[in-house]
Amino acid sequence: MTVHGLKARWVFPIAGEPLRDGVVWIEGDRIAAIGEGGRAAGARDLGDVAILPGLVNAHAHLELGGFSQPIGRPGIPFVEWLHGVTASRHSGGYDAVDAVRRGLAESGAAGVAALAEIAQPGWPEQLFRQAADRSSATARIDATVFLELIGPTAERAAEALRLAERHIDQGQRAGSWRPALSPHAPYSVRAQLVEGACRLSAERRFPVAMHLAESREELQLLETGTGPLREFLENLGAWTAGADRRRRPLDYLEMLAAADRALVVHGNYLARDEIAFLADRRETMAVVYCPRTHAWFQHTAYPLEAMLASGVRVALGTDSRASSPNLNLLEDVRCAIQRHPSVPKSKILELATLGGAWALGLEAELGTLEPGKRARLAIVPLDWALL
Repeated sequence: MTVHGLKARWVFPIAGEPLRDGVVWIEGDRIAAIGEGGRAAGARDLGDVAILPGLVNAHAHLELGGFSQPIGRPGIPFVEWLHGVTASRHSGGYDAVDAVRRGLAESGAAGVAALAEIAQPGWPEQLFRQAADRSSATARIDATVFLELIGPTAERAAEALRLAERHIDQGQRAGSWRPALSPHAPYSVRAQLVEGACRLSAERRFPVAMHLAESREELQLLETGTGPLREFLENLGAWTAGADRRRRPLDYLEMLAAADRALVVHGNYLARDEIAFLADRRETMAVVYCPRTHAWFQHTAYPLEAMLASGVRVALGTDSRASSPNLNLLEDVRCAIQRHPSVPKSKILELATLGGAWALGLEAELGTLEPGKRARLAIVPLDWALL
């Protein structure tokens, strides 16, 4: 099998120090070696660019990609934003399939090799099959498709679990995308649905993701059963008085810990003991930080430093165009660097590569440039460089 090399001004292996004038040698679809370039006879010189491992977007809603700008205004209250999302989804002119198509193309162009998609029932499977079939090492996208589960009542929770089992069956047969589940959030699912999804995860070995500790309104609802989120749910007919809801994000973390692998999405308002809980379970649990979405809502400072100091696994995600300008994960890297100057730039880049790969269970194949791993590369200009 022919070996060919790609040389760049900088190579960022993630598994080691950056290499100036580095070369990545590729055999078939695998990395054969990396090293200092020198003249690198036989290697193709890409010039003033950087070669990175293919990026891993650990949280995306491609279906919500049909917006030219985020919904609302900076600092928009969370429930007001939810109203905007709901109205858009139910508008006759919104084309969710086209949004997914464009989102996959945009992600590939931004150097994303793998992503975690939160999908609604009826999601366009064929588009993900096509994305996985692309032959280019820099354009192909491997998707983990998290079916979003909504179940605020006992009846809807039971139906969601039936849909969940069919989704896992379908994905494990398909082979071109990986199935996963996402019980949406504490305010939209009953505890039995979270527990059922995690039990299925442990049995069939797939990840579970849940939006958690995302907003102050969520914490208020959990603690007191009151506030803007309750009114929002009542208007949707999705509030059940006396339902089996828990009081803190920690209660949901304890449920998620039963999954084979769990992604805690956002975690903007995790308390110290909740961060400690996640640190103690770093072999099976990770937090997904979406920097530009966090900035759009003007949440209080994200506890990234505390998470990393405690040993919590962290990955980066773009979220959706409903709360972020685009799906370019490197822009979230840049945002995180600006907002967390005490965290080494190399560490933040690691969150968008190895961190995401680990969160999705892909760390043996993606996330670093090392011999034997898949040659899924991101080739990017140096104007954003981490040097």
